[in-house]
Amino acid sequence: MRAIRCLIAIVVVALMFLLTPYVFIALKCDSEIYNDVKDVPKKEFALLLGTTKYVSRGKINYYYKYRIDATVELYKSGKIKKILASGDNGLRYYNETMTMQKDLIKAGVPSSAILLDHAGFRTLDSVVRAKEYFKKDDFIIISQRFHLERALFIAKAKGIEAIGFEAKDIKYTKAYYAMQLREVFARFKAFLDLYILDTKPISDKNIENSKTKEA
Repeated sequence: MRAIRCLIAIVVVALMFLLTPYVFIALKCDSEIYNDVKDVPKKEFALLLGTTKYVSRGKINYYYKYRIDATVELYKSGKIKKILASGDNGLRYYNETMTMQKDLIKAGVPSSAILLDHAGFRTLDSVVRAKEYFKKDDFIIISQRFHLERALFIAKAKGIEAIGFEAKDIKYTKAYYAMQLREVFARFKAFLDLYILDTKPISDKNIENSKTKEA
């Protein structure tokens, strides 16, 4: 019986460690997120956070679609002038940034308004590289709310004046609940990256070295 009580206590403490960052980030960043384009302050740049366009069997990933839709809405409403599309291109036949660029152009955004960061492997990479490599420290971040809260938390910790524009979510689906669970661990990792590990974003030099080795 005593062993069971100890196990329960360990589980409770572990859950508190995991959930505290989740709740703290939500409370800290919620007021910086807009969901109506009419209310969004104008800024020169938006940071579009990437994700895969398709899920299993070629089915469209609605997280991706709605982020593209939100970005186009901001641009066409005159709230932004430039878009920094940041995503993963770690595999030869997988390039989130080029896919986003093509779909933005298809939706009416001129290519001259789109910048690409091919090293957005993690949210931390995307946000911090926007400042350190693209010299932007005041922009709108575009993603779903659960993701925006963490991205804004990282931005604030790095001295970036960011706000968020919320793309439509796909609530109460299996994918939604899976992402919420993943986010618990992602926010805990964000705390570690920022305040314990001092994790740095991937550098352009590291990208070139990786490509050279692959070739």
